[in-house]
Amino acid sequence: MRIIFMGTPEFAVPSLDILVSNGYQVVAVVTAQDSYGGRGGKQLIESSVKKYAISKNIPVLQPAKLKDRDFVQTLASYKADVQIVVAFRMLPEVVWNMPPLGTFNLHGSLLPKYRGAAPINHAIIQGETKTGVTSFKLKHEIDTGDIVLQEALAITDDDTAETLHDKMMVLGAEVILRTVQMLESGSIHFQPQVDGEATAAPKIFHHTCRIDFHQPVKKVYNFIRGLSPYPAAWAIIDGSEMKVLKASYEFSSDQHQPGDIISESKKQLKVRCLDGYISIEQIKPAGKRLMHISDFLNGTKISMMHIG
Repeated sequence: MRIIFMGTPEFAVPSLDILVSNGYQVVAVVTAQDSYGGRGGKQLIESSVKKYAISKNIPVLQPAKLKDRDFVQTLASYKADVQIVVAFRMLPEVVWNMPPLGTFNLHGSLLPKYRGAAPINHAIIQGETKTGVTSFKLKHEIDTGDIVLQEALAITDDDTAETLHDKMMVLGAEVILRTVQMLESGSIHFQPQVDGEATAAPKIFHHTCRIDFHQPVKKVYNFIRGLSPYPAAWAIIDGSEMKVLKASYEFSSDQHQPGDIISESKKQLKVRCLDGYISIEQIKPAGKRLMHISDFLNGTKISMMHIG
Protein backbone atom coordinates (compact mmCIF):
# COMPACT_ATOMS: atom_id res chain seq x y z
CA MET A 1 0.00 0.00 0.00
CA ARG A 2 1.41 3.36 -1.08
CA ILE A 3 0.69 6.17 1.39
CA ILE A 4 0.96 9.95 1.17
CA PHE A 5 1.15 11.48 4.65
CA MET A 6 0.08 15.09 5.29
CA GLY A 7 0.87 16.93 8.52
CA THR A 8 2.96 19.66 10.07
CA PRO A 9 3.39 19.87 13.87
CA GLU A 10 4.81 17.54 16.49
CA PHE A 11 1.31 16.12 17.03
CA ALA A 12 1.51 14.43 13.61
CA VAL A 13 4.95 12.82 14.01
CA PRO A 14 3.92 9.74 16.06
CA SER A 15 1.25 8.90 13.46
CA LEU A 16 3.82 9.09 10.67
CA ASP A 17 6.38 7.16 12.70
CA ILE A 18 4.01 4.32 13.55
CA LEU A 19 3.28 3.78 9.85
CA VAL A 20 6.96 3.79 8.92
CA SER A 21 7.88 1.56 11.88
CA ASN A 22 5.25 -0.99 10.84
CA GLY A 23 6.67 -1.26 7.36
CA TYR A 24 4.16 0.80 5.40
CA GLN A 25 5.40 2.50 2.25
CA VAL A 26 5.10 6.22 2.85
CA VAL A 27 6.04 7.48 -0.60
CA ALA A 28 5.96 11.21 0.23
CA VAL A 29 5.10 13.70 2.94
CA VAL A 30 3.21 16.96 2.43
CA THR A 31 3.89 19.61 5.05
CA ALA A 32 3.93 23.37 5.62
CA GLN A 33 6.54 25.60 4.06
CA ASP A 34 9.54 26.60 6.14
CA SER A 35 9.05 29.83 8.07
CA TYR A 36 11.29 32.33 9.80
CA GLY A 37 11.21 32.54 13.58
CA GLY A 38 13.39 32.30 16.66
CA ARG A 39 15.43 35.18 18.04
CA GLY A 40 15.02 38.16 15.76
CA GLY A 41 12.90 36.15 13.35
CA LYS A 42 15.99 35.22 11.36
CA GLN A 43 16.06 31.46 11.90
CA LEU A 44 14.54 29.27 9.18
CA ILE A 45 12.28 26.76 10.92
CA GLU A 46 11.29 23.42 9.41
CA SER A 47 8.16 21.59 10.53
CA SER A 48 8.45 18.61 12.87
CA VAL A 49 7.03 16.36 10.16
CA LYS A 50 9.59 17.56 7.63
CA LYS A 51 12.47 16.87 10.04
CA TYR A 52 11.21 13.35 10.63
CA ALA A 53 10.66 12.67 6.93
CA ILE A 54 14.18 13.82 6.06
CA SER A 55 15.61 11.54 8.76
CA LYS A 56 13.84 8.61 7.05
CA ASN A 57 14.70 9.71 3.48
CA ILE A 58 11.05 10.28 2.61
CA PRO A 59 10.42 12.85 -0.15
CA VAL A 60 8.95 16.11 1.18
CA LEU A 61 6.49 18.38 -0.66
CA GLN A 62 5.89 21.91 0.65
CA PRO A 63 3.38 23.64 -1.63
CA ALA A 64 2.41 27.26 -1.10
CA LYS A 65 -1.00 26.52 -2.62
CA LEU A 66 -2.63 23.10 -2.58
CA LYS A 67 -4.46 23.80 -5.86
CA ASP A 68 -1.24 24.66 -7.69
CA ARG A 69 -1.12 22.64 -10.91
CA ASP A 70 2.51 21.60 -10.56
CA PHE A 71 1.91 20.39 -7.00
CA VAL A 72 -1.20 18.43 -7.97
CA GLN A 73 0.68 16.79 -10.85
CA THR A 74 3.60 15.93 -8.59
CA LEU A 75 1.26 14.50 -5.95
CA ALA A 76 -0.48 12.36 -8.57
CA SER A 77 2.86 11.04 -9.82
CA TYR A 78 3.39 9.18 -6.53
CA LYS A 79 0.31 7.03 -7.32
CA ALA A 80 -0.67 6.73 -3.67
CA ASP A 81 -3.43 4.30 -2.72
CA VAL A 82 -4.45 6.40 0.27
CA GLN A 83 -3.68 9.73 1.94
CA ILE A 84 -3.45 10.14 5.70
CA VAL A 85 -3.93 13.62 7.19
CA VAL A 86 -2.94 14.54 10.74
CA ALA A 87 -2.90 18.19 11.85
CA PHE A 88 -2.73 19.75 8.41
CA ARG A 89 -4.74 22.40 6.65
CA MET A 90 -8.00 22.11 4.75
CA LEU A 91 -7.62 20.23 1.46
CA PRO A 92 -9.24 21.05 -1.88
CA GLU A 93 -11.26 18.30 -3.54
CA VAL A 94 -8.68 17.83 -6.27
CA VAL A 95 -6.30 16.66 -3.53
CA TRP A 96 -8.49 14.73 -1.10
CA ASN A 97 -10.36 12.93 -3.87
CA MET A 98 -7.19 11.80 -5.65
CA PRO A 99 -6.25 8.38 -4.17
CA PRO A 100 -8.45 5.38 -5.04
CA LEU A 101 -8.98 4.39 -1.38
CA GLY A 102 -9.64 7.97 -0.29
CA THR A 103 -8.14 10.40 2.21
CA PHE A 104 -8.45 9.82 5.95
CA ASN A 105 -8.08 12.37 8.71
CA LEU A 106 -7.37 12.15 12.44
CA HIS A 107 -9.42 14.55 14.58
CA GLY A 108 -8.92 15.33 18.26
CA SER A 109 -12.44 14.70 19.51
CA LEU A 110 -15.20 12.13 19.49
CA LEU A 111 -16.93 13.37 16.36
CA PRO A 112 -19.43 14.81 15.73
CA LYS A 113 -18.65 16.66 18.97
CA TYR A 114 -16.16 19.51 18.66
CA ARG A 115 -15.86 19.88 14.93
CA GLY A 116 -13.40 22.63 14.07
CA ALA A 117 -9.90 23.94 14.55
CA ALA A 118 -9.51 23.73 18.34
CA PRO A 119 -11.23 20.60 19.70
CA ILE A 120 -8.74 19.96 22.51
CA ASN A 121 -9.06 23.48 23.90
CA HIS A 122 -12.83 23.64 23.68
CA ALA A 123 -13.40 20.24 25.32
CA ILE A 124 -11.51 21.38 28.43
CA ILE A 125 -13.06 24.86 28.42
CA GLN A 126 -16.55 23.28 28.36
CA GLY A 127 -15.72 21.12 31.36
CA GLU A 128 -15.87 17.79 29.55
CA THR A 129 -14.61 14.75 31.47
CA LYS A 130 -14.19 12.64 28.35
CA THR A 131 -12.96 13.22 24.82
CA GLY A 132 -11.02 11.12 22.33
CA VAL A 133 -9.75 10.77 18.80
CA THR A 134 -11.55 9.89 15.57
CA SER A 135 -10.38 8.70 12.19
CA PHE A 136 -12.74 9.50 9.34
CA LYS A 137 -12.87 9.68 5.55
CA LEU A 138 -12.71 13.19 4.16
CA LYS A 139 -15.50 14.76 2.16
CA HIS A 140 -16.53 18.33 1.25
CA GLU A 141 -17.76 19.71 4.57
CA ILE A 142 -15.04 19.97 7.21
CA ASP A 143 -14.99 17.26 9.91
CA THR A 144 -18.22 15.67 8.66
CA GLY A 145 -16.95 12.52 6.92
CA ASP A 146 -17.92 8.95 7.81
CA ILE A 147 -16.22 7.62 10.94
CA VAL A 148 -13.84 4.68 10.84
CA LEU A 149 -12.53 4.40 14.41
CA GLN A 150 -12.90 6.22 17.71
CA GLU A 151 -11.03 5.86 20.99
CA ALA A 152 -12.14 7.65 24.14
CA LEU A 153 -9.83 9.42 26.58
CA ALA A 154 -10.58 10.73 30.07
CA ILE A 155 -10.00 14.41 30.87
CA THR A 156 -8.78 14.82 34.43
CA ASP A 157 -9.43 17.91 36.54
CA ASP A 158 -5.81 19.00 36.22
CA ASP A 159 -5.37 18.32 32.49
CA THR A 160 -4.36 21.29 30.37
CA ALA A 161 -4.47 21.69 26.62
CA GLU A 162 -0.82 20.64 26.62
CA THR A 163 -1.19 17.43 28.64
CA LEU A 164 -4.32 16.38 26.74
CA HIS A 165 -2.56 17.13 23.43
CA ASP A 166 0.29 14.81 24.41
CA LYS A 167 -2.05 11.98 25.39
CA MET A 168 -4.01 12.34 22.14
CA MET A 169 -0.80 12.39 20.12
CA VAL A 170 0.02 8.85 21.28
CA LEU A 171 -3.54 7.50 21.12
CA GLY A 172 -4.07 9.06 17.70
CA ALA A 173 -1.07 7.26 16.25
CA GLU A 174 -2.53 3.92 17.32
CA VAL A 175 -5.87 4.80 15.71
CA ILE A 176 -4.13 5.78 12.45
CA LEU A 177 -2.27 2.45 12.35
CA ARG A 178 -5.45 0.47 12.94
CA THR A 179 -7.26 2.50 10.29
CA VAL A 180 -4.59 1.72 7.68
CA GLN A 181 -4.56 -1.95 8.71
CA MET A 182 -8.33 -2.12 8.18
CA LEU A 183 -7.98 -0.47 4.78
CA GLU A 184 -5.28 -2.94 3.80
CA SER A 185 -7.31 -5.97 4.89
CA GLY A 186 -10.57 -4.71 3.39
CA SER A 187 -12.30 -4.95 6.77
CA ILE A 188 -13.07 -1.25 7.08
CA HIS A 189 -16.59 -0.12 7.98
CA PHE A 190 -17.98 3.39 7.98
CA GLN A 191 -20.35 5.04 10.45
CA PRO A 192 -22.10 8.23 9.25
CA GLN A 193 -22.00 11.15 11.67
CA VAL A 194 -25.23 12.40 13.20
CA ASP A 195 -25.21 16.10 12.37
CA GLY A 196 -27.80 16.87 15.04
CA GLU A 197 -25.30 15.84 17.73
CA ALA A 198 -22.53 18.10 16.42
CA THR A 199 -20.87 20.81 18.50
CA ALA A 200 -18.37 23.41 17.36
CA ALA A 201 -14.71 24.01 18.24
CA PRO A 202 -13.89 27.18 16.31
CA LYS A 203 -10.47 28.77 15.97
CA ILE A 204 -9.35 30.69 19.06
CA PHE A 205 -8.29 34.33 18.83
CA HIS A 206 -6.49 36.59 21.26
CA HIS A 207 -9.56 38.62 22.15
CA THR A 208 -11.51 35.47 23.03
CA CYS A 209 -8.85 34.44 25.56
CA ARG A 210 -9.60 37.22 28.06
CA ILE A 211 -10.71 35.86 31.43
CA ASP A 212 -14.14 36.90 32.69
CA PHE A 213 -14.06 36.60 36.48
CA HIS A 214 -17.80 37.34 36.67
CA GLN A 215 -18.48 33.62 36.19
CA PRO A 216 -18.50 30.49 38.39
CA VAL A 217 -15.00 29.69 39.60
CA LYS A 218 -14.89 26.20 38.04
CA LYS A 219 -15.79 27.67 34.65
CA VAL A 220 -12.93 30.18 34.95
CA TYR A 221 -10.56 27.40 36.01
CA ASN A 222 -11.53 25.28 32.99
CA PHE A 223 -11.03 28.29 30.72
CA ILE A 224 -7.49 28.85 32.00
CA ARG A 225 -6.35 25.24 31.68
CA GLY A 226 -8.08 24.83 28.32
CA LEU A 227 -5.87 27.58 26.92
CA SER A 228 -2.62 26.60 28.66
CA PRO A 229 0.12 26.93 27.58
CA TYR A 230 -1.00 28.31 24.22
CA PRO A 231 -2.50 30.69 23.31
CA ALA A 232 -3.01 31.32 27.06
CA ALA A 233 -5.81 32.96 28.96
CA TRP A 234 -5.12 36.54 30.02
CA ALA A 235 -6.36 39.34 32.24
CA ILE A 236 -5.59 43.01 32.76
CA ILE A 237 -3.97 43.21 36.19
CA ASP A 238 -2.89 46.59 37.50
CA GLY A 239 -3.20 48.08 34.02
CA SER A 240 -1.09 45.47 32.21
CA GLU A 241 -1.96 42.34 30.26
CA MET A 242 -0.92 39.18 32.08
CA LYS A 243 -1.13 35.64 30.72
CA VAL A 244 -2.27 33.10 33.30
CA LEU A 245 -0.74 29.68 32.64
CA LYS A 246 -1.56 27.80 35.81
CA ALA A 247 -4.15 28.26 38.55
CA SER A 248 -6.13 26.46 41.21
CA TYR A 249 -9.58 27.19 42.59
CA GLU A 250 -11.58 27.14 45.78
CA PHE A 251 -15.24 27.71 46.54
CA SER A 252 -16.15 30.55 48.91
CA SER A 253 -19.23 32.48 50.04
CA ASP A 254 -17.59 35.61 51.47
CA GLN A 255 -18.61 39.18 50.65
CA HIS A 256 -15.96 40.06 48.07
CA GLN A 257 -17.16 40.92 44.57
CA PRO A 258 -16.15 39.22 41.29
CA GLY A 259 -12.86 40.69 40.12
CA ASP A 260 -11.59 41.60 43.60
CA ILE A 261 -7.89 40.76 44.04
CA ILE A 262 -6.62 39.29 47.29
CA SER A 263 -2.84 39.26 47.65
CA GLU A 264 -1.51 37.57 50.75
CA SER A 265 2.05 37.87 52.08
CA LYS A 266 3.69 38.15 48.64
CA LYS A 267 3.06 34.45 48.05
CA GLN A 268 -0.49 34.26 46.78
CA LEU A 269 -2.72 36.18 44.41
CA LYS A 270 -6.37 35.26 44.33
CA VAL A 271 -9.16 36.72 42.21
CA ARG A 272 -12.76 36.50 43.29
CA CYS A 273 -15.26 34.84 40.93
CA LEU A 274 -19.01 34.36 41.41
CA ASP A 275 -18.73 31.51 43.89
CA GLY A 276 -15.09 31.26 44.84
CA TYR A 277 -11.50 32.22 44.09
CA ILE A 278 -9.02 31.55 41.33
CA SER A 279 -5.53 31.36 42.80
CA ILE A 280 -3.01 32.32 40.12
CA GLU A 281 0.10 30.11 40.29
CA GLN A 282 2.00 30.90 37.10
CA ILE A 283 1.88 34.21 35.27
CA LYS A 284 3.57 35.80 32.26
CA PRO A 285 3.53 39.59 32.11
CA ALA A 286 3.74 41.08 28.60
CA GLY A 287 7.33 41.04 27.35
CA LYS A 288 8.63 39.07 30.34
CA ARG A 289 9.36 35.48 31.19
CA LEU A 290 6.94 33.00 32.70
CA MET A 291 7.22 33.10 36.48
CA HIS A 292 5.78 31.63 39.63
CA ILE A 293 3.34 33.98 41.32
CA SER A 294 5.60 34.45 44.36
CA ASP A 295 8.43 35.66 42.11
CA PHE A 296 6.04 38.01 40.36
CA LEU A 297 4.73 39.45 43.63
CA ASN A 298 8.23 39.91 45.04
CA GLY A 299 9.04 42.26 42.18
CA THR A 300 5.67 43.96 41.77
CA LYS A 301 3.48 46.16 43.90
CA ILE A 302 -0.14 45.82 42.85
CA SER A 303 -1.96 49.10 43.34
CA MET A 304 -5.32 48.18 41.80
CA MET A 305 -7.13 45.52 43.80
CA HIS A 306 -9.90 44.85 41.30
CA ILE A 307 -10.10 43.47 37.77
CA GLY A 308 -12.88 45.00 35.71
